Amino acid sequence: YRKSDFLKGIRDSKKLTRLGRERWYRVLKKKAACQYVSVSARSIDQNGISRAAREAIARLLKKFPIKPNLVLLDGSLYAPPKYKQKTIIKGDEKIPLIAAASIIAKVTRDRKMCALHKKYPHYNFAQHKGYGTRAHMAAIRRHGLSDIHRRSFCTRIVS
Repeated sequence: YRKSDFLKGIRDSKKLTRLGRERWYRVLKKKAACQYVSVSARSIDQNGISRAAREAIARLLKKFPIKPNLVLLDGSLYAPPKYKQKTIIKGDEKIPLIAAASIIAKVTRDRKMCALHKKYPHYNFAQHKGYGTRAHMAAIRRHGLSDIHRRSFCTRIVS
């Protein structure tokens, strides 16, 4: 990949404030070819998180109009074997392009969770964005699981 000047100063999405992520999101959407895919809770429950992630990566790569020379991946993820790829542990902290992807993913997910809050207000997704906070777990215990909760993740909470 080529280093891009507009990525100078970018950081891992987890190390940015919400406003910082939103600012970077606007820059990235304007200056980069950004794509994303979603995976349903049901698909994760049926296929497992690893397989769901692999399938999502394959779907994502098909969305780009040109085949990338190199696919950079964070953590223990990998792309289909037909792609030249490199996996970097803590890549979102080390590689600006992976940090950019982490920002697109986080902002997109957070926005989706805020939209889902309107459909499921008693879970308060607008506040915790679906992460395993005490408030979220308490809401699951109080209201049960919705159709967007991963049952495979929530078994300890509702058992």
